[in-house]
Amino acid sequence: MKIKTKQIKPVLWMLLSAMILLWFGSVVAQNEEENMTDSTAVSDSVGTDSTADLYAHLPKDDQCISCHIEEEAMPEGFDPKDIHMKEGLSCAGCHGGDNSSNDEDEAMNEDIGFIGAPDKADIPQMCGKCHSDINIMRKYNPQISTDQVSQYFQSMHGRKLKEGDENVATCNDCHTAHSIMKHDDPRSTVYALNVPKTCNHCHGDEDYMEEYDIPTDQYEKYAQSVHGKALLEREDTGAPACNDCHGNHGATPPDVTSLVYVCGSCHVQNEQFFKESKMAHKWEEKQDKHFCVECHGNHDVVKPTDDFVGTQKGEAICVKCHKQGEKGYMIADTLHTLLKRATAAYDTASALKEKVLVVGMNDVEIDFLLQDAHQAIVHARTTVHTFDPTKVREKTDEALKNAHMAIELGKKELDDYDFRRMGLGVATLIITLLAIALYIKIRDIEKGQNL
Repeated sequence: MKIKTKQIKPVLWMLLSAMILLWFGSVVAQNEEENMTDSTAVSDSVGTDSTADLYAHLPKDDQCISCHIEEEAMPEGFDPKDIHMKEGLSCAGCHGGDNSSNDEDEAMNEDIGFIGAPDKADIPQMCGKCHSDINIMRKYNPQISTDQVSQYFQSMHGRKLKEGDENVATCNDCHTAHSIMKHDDPRSTVYALNVPKTCNHCHGDEDYMEEYDIPTDQYEKYAQSVHGKALLEREDTGAPACNDCHGNHGATPPDVTSLVYVCGSCHVQNEQFFKESKMAHKWEEKQDKHFCVECHGNHDVVKPTDDFVGTQKGEAICVKCHKQGEKGYMIADTLHTLLKRATAAYDTASALKEKVLVVGMNDVEIDFLLQDAHQAIVHARTTVHTFDPTKVREKTDEALKNAHMAIELGKKELDDYDFRRMGLGVATLIITLLAIALYIKIRDIEKGQNL
């Protein structure tokens, strides 16, 4: 069988076109790869120029930056977006010297104020040259605080520094030296989410903290606490971190008398109730109890439950101090019973409300009653800090009243639902019987007509 030339030519043209397309595609791909390589090389070669562009807001004759960039000797951890750099404060602002001279000896002449790396003991005062001067700082924020240095020297860190201990933290240990960001910048070491790790850098180091004879597991405990989970897991910046309890520049361990005020800065009502209680007055006299910490802990604060109060084995804290037969033991048992009774009624009402919701009946009024009951239970739990069963009972009785009303209303809605179902069943039966009767009647009529 012979193949005609006309049949071969189209096939050859198709093969030739495919070969040309393949060749063209490979050339384009190779050029793109070369362009990417070239652009990477160009980017690498002008990297210093790109970095230099970030310093365009600084004086052009700032030889400190020019020289250090050229020599690739920028400080470790340096960030060109440092807040001081952005505001025009360059190297000489802290380190002294003449940043307009490109002569190393002249630029770093101690006779004109060059100090280089400052001594540890001098750092707070060096930072304070600006941060303690309201005339300098008010242009950035008219309400800004300028007492950081004086607070620092009242802190445990500051007092130790005055005693000659240079292992303690100074300004640059918490804020870093060359990459300081605003406190509300997520990159900042003192941004709310970063504070625990910043403190843990020193306080979690066993070797570093060995001579101070203090624990180093605070961060691990905090991370598992109700506060730590809120901050570190849910990223709730309103949750307390180290500085919220210990202070910032004036950081110090809370003492016995101040502890209730520290916790009370957030838990206001709890503080008021506890301060007015007989227990608080007795503890103040003895000075051997640490108020909130005695029951809730410090770094490892867990979410409290109703079983915290009472005499039962397990979570109950009261039995750590109060023995069977004591007045405190009986009060604890009463408080636990009141809370459990109220929460049981609330849970029953909530379950009933869900049934009402499932069958499609009206749950609006039940929901309002449950909200009131829940609020009363919350108040009762807070009122526990009075350690007065009478006051707690006032709140639990209110919760019980609303919960029982919700239960009765829920039962009524379910009874109405059952009645409606029964009515629907009866109506359906009657309609069905009528339909059958009608069918029979029609059939009889049709038979009569056929006769």
